[in-house]
Amino acid sequence: MKDKIKIASGQGFWGDLINAPYVQVTQGKVDYLVMDYLAEVTMSILQKQKNRNPKLGYAKDIPELMKRILPVCQEKGTKIITNGGGVNPIACAEAVMEVAKNLGINKLKIAVVLGDDIKERIDEIVNSGSGLNNMDTDEPIVTVKGKILSANVYFGALPIVEGLRAGADIVITGRTTDTGLTLAPMIYEFGWDKTNYDLMSAGTVAGHILECGAQSSGGNFLGNWQSIPNMAEVGFPIAEAYPNGEFIITKHPNTGGRVSFETVAEQLVYEIGDPEVYITPDCVADFTSIKLEDLGGDRVKVYNIKGKKATDFYKVSCSYASGFSASANLTYSWPQALSKAKAADEILRKRLENLKLSFEEIRTEFIGYNSCHGPLSKEIDEDNINEIMLKVAVRSQDYDSIERFGKEIAPLILTGPPSVTGFAGGRPKPSEVVAYWPALIPKVLVKPEVKLIEL
Repeated sequence: MKDKIKIASGQGFWGDLINAPYVQVTQGKVDYLVMDYLAEVTMSILQKQKNRNPKLGYAKDIPELMKRILPVCQEKGTKIITNGGGVNPIACAEAVMEVAKNLGINKLKIAVVLGDDIKERIDEIVNSGSGLNNMDTDEPIVTVKGKILSANVYFGALPIVEGLRAGADIVITGRTTDTGLTLAPMIYEFGWDKTNYDLMSAGTVAGHILECGAQSSGGNFLGNWQSIPNMAEVGFPIAEAYPNGEFIITKHPNTGGRVSFETVAEQLVYEIGDPEVYITPDCVADFTSIKLEDLGGDRVKVYNIKGKKATDFYKVSCSYASGFSASANLTYSWPQALSKAKAADEILRKRLENLKLSFEEIRTEFIGYNSCHGPLSKEIDEDNINEIMLKVAVRSQDYDSIERFGKEIAPLILTGPPSVTGFAGGRPKPSEVVAYWPALIPKVLVKPEVKLIEL
């Protein structure tokens, strides 16, 4: 058993800094590179790509990235764990293998975690007695069954551990929890008992701190954000983990950003509900037990983490088609920019009403005035406003109503208030609305499968 491992965050979402994983594996020695690519909406995007091309459905950045980092990781013995396999982890693994062959790498083992995609099993699962009811509304999933685009179970760390025990250099998964990517190497390297829920929670908390990339090393910092140095070359966080469950959050020297009590604490409270009950497939972590100690020099110790037994359920992330939407922008300039934009909105709404179009929602934002704070926005002095952007969005089950809306924007330029610009790119086109359906499923109904692919 190792006395310490270093786990480096390489991506916080699909679209994060492309160079971050390369920096993490080249600027110092790390044992693991973990990369989180998946958000709820990402799964539906990937499913659409797979529907068009059976060889897609994963984060397409990965093969190109592997061209840069695989030789380094092979040389240094750094293992890679990612959920970037999306809805097609096998295809992702095959693409990585092709990269390895082209690089002349003749020995590589990839573990692929399967079983999270239950889209084709909905009827079977419902017939077993699990309604996959919406966690917010309690509606059964049969109410949207014909519209479902994707349905994936959130697996935890244990299937990844199985892949590591099989000798994998890379583990590629589908919908795995962000935290499980980091917990898994701790279980594997330190031989942790999966029923030791304090240790499971410690690894989960480490994963939560790493999961958003540079957000725990100074990015998106709400405190004294102007004091964060060299954000252009921000260093992503690294968890220096120990067998007793304690870990230190740090980053590579000579990289930008900052790891401090404040940056780590802020990330800890990001995207959590009840801090005493942070539920994952592996445990229920108690965030109120966490203690932080700023050691200086971009090093923060995290310890004293407590947890409880996991629940008997997995969370399911489903997406489904829910009508259409479109939006359009026009910019009105000084003087009276806000008054002009408000008048244009009133004119547009009256014209849509006269046309008897069907909309579930019409939303107007006056960017530069209320787009962030809505009704809480303070009144402004129009004399000091250079311009206001009017943004109008509509949503409907009726495609024709959305399309007709798009034809009412350009006419405002010559049949509405003066001093308008910013209309380019043609009429706004309808786009499909993808809605989110969160549900729970008994763990006994789903079984992860680990498949090995070797050179």
